Amino acid sequence: MNFQDKTIIITGAGGNFGRDGCIYFAKQGAKIAAFEVNAETLEETAKLVKEQVPGAKILCQPCNVTDAANVKAAVDAVVAEFKTIDMCWNNAGYQGHITPTLQYDPVDFARVMNINVTGMFIVLQAVAKKMEAQGKRDTTYSIVNTASVAGLHGTPAMVAYSSSKAAVLAMTVSCSKDLAPYGIRVNAISPALIGPGFMWDRQNELHASSGSPYYSRDPETVAKNKVNDVPMKRLGTIQEVIQSVAFLLSDQSSYTTGTNLVVDGGVISGLKC
Repeated sequence: MNFQDKTIIITGAGGNFGRDGCIYFAKQGAKIAAFEVNAETLEETAKLVKEQVPGAKILCQPCNVTDAANVKAAVDAVVAEFKTIDMCWNNAGYQGHITPTLQYDPVDFARVMNINVTGMFIVLQAVAKKMEAQGKRDTTYSIVNTASVAGLHGTPAMVAYSSSKAAVLAMTVSCSKDLAPYGIRVNAISPALIGPGFMWDRQNELHASSGSPYYSRDPETVAKNKVNDVPMKRLGTIQEVIQSVAFLLSDQSSYTTGTNLVVDGGVISGLKC
């Protein structure tokens, strides 16, 4: 997969997926536009990229994906710096509370939908407008949206997150059809159980304490039961997710659009949305 001198926007660049994605694509010779609402974590990402990839080209853009004017300004800055946008990993998101439906806070539900759905659309639209304006019909542009298996299975005690990721899958299909005439491919990636690490441990603790009848009150038992449901009986890794994103962004998947790749503990399956 050739990413040399390609410009890629990565939102949520301060998180685990986004940060490792910035490092991965920088190592492949891509020009990185890192978007992140938290300026401190964005700087940490930039520092790691520069340490691990000397000479890497990275533009850091503090960006609130729910603010259309802010996103437009950030996208304009990328074009001003790198002259073109070739790819986008639309990855920013918010997990929300882990609480059963009857107790779920509507305010948090709205926040999850605003970040994960409206914010994702705002970024997708702004990036796609720039790609369309570039007018290179001999070039296939690519956008990958981060969804989740929660959007397919409906995870208990995560009604807002599950709903938002189901919406992302529907958005991916609709946008893939609208943007195909402009040479813009739109696909989705759906990570399943990813770990080990702090986020994996913390999620199991929250599930255990949620009061949901679907989870044990013991975090270790929660973790064991989850892994036992995975076909390969192991967790997926961040690198597996990133490599799947790289495939969808690359020319190797040049005929792929409107598709969702599910990364589930060693099993990668493609679903035509």
